[in-house]
Amino acid sequence: MAMDWDKLRIFHAVADAGSFTHAGEALHLSQSAVSRQISALEESLGLPLFHRHARGLILTEQGELLYRTARDVLGKLMMAEAQLRESKDKPEGPLKITTTVAFGSVWLTMRIKEFLDRYPDIEVSLVLADNELDLSMREADVAIRMIPPKQPDLIQRHLMTMRYMVFASPEYLKKYGMPKTPEDLDNHRIVVFGDDAQPPVPNLNWLLEAGASPERPRRPILKLNSIFGIFRTVQTGLGIGALPDYLSRESSNLVEILPEIRGPSIDAFFVYPEELRHSKRVMVFRDFLVRRIAQDGLSVSE
Repeated sequence: MAMDWDKLRIFHAVADAGSFTHAGEALHLSQSAVSRQISALEESLGLPLFHRHARGLILTEQGELLYRTARDVLGKLMMAEAQLRESKDKPEGPLKITTTVAFGSVWLTMRIKEFLDRYPDIEVSLVLADNELDLSMREADVAIRMIPPKQPDLIQRHLMTMRYMVFASPEYLKKYGMPKTPEDLDNHRIVVFGDDAQPPVPNLNWLLEAGASPERPRRPILKLNSIFGIFRTVQTGLGIGALPDYLSRESSNLVEILPEIRGPSIDAFFVYPEELRHSKRVMVFRDFLVRRIAQDGLSVSE
């Protein structure tokens, strides 16, 4: 039996969405049209692909197998389409870039104009998210990540090493004074990661422990789940926070304090799929990043 590619595409969308209605909205088809295509696919295979429940659809064991296969095939088709679109003469076409909320909002958005002015035929879209998008499924073309990729089919290039340092705003220091020693932090307001955060290195709340007595644990003034949130609240004068050094360069109202207690470091990587190794869009963006990071004096190695 020859597999119908259109039905396979619809099946993949339904499995992703968990309902005929939501898949139909994504595909611009009616719910009944989607349902008919899935029923026809099941009939041609002689197998049920979904358990139909009041709350939605759940893949059968055979459906799971087909879904994994469809996901791989459609991913490869999207990669092939991108390669076929690639111009031989000049960088052009869509380039979807993903990175963390903090790095994207504070550093990259302030420099992307220069890249777009230089390459006006590249259609850039930025996806700022602290969760990792799946590059092999083209949820994005390239990524700037703060941890090395786990997927084996991704190429990575080390961009820089970011060190965590301690910062406060001038307003905060005027009101609460400058801590002279790590022990002084017992008497200060500290902003840290909350339990819901997933920071890229362990023990990012070392600021609660530096110079602290085990008998008198420090209590933070505020917990947040993102480094961007800590950056913004420290800027307002709420408290003292540990931040990557690049953030201080982007803000005129952060003062480094207690330089002797610098914290852990994080490595940033430029990551893209093997299939885009020869993409001009990807290569010129990679070169732009490397050049701008060097210009900004950010550390490129330990």
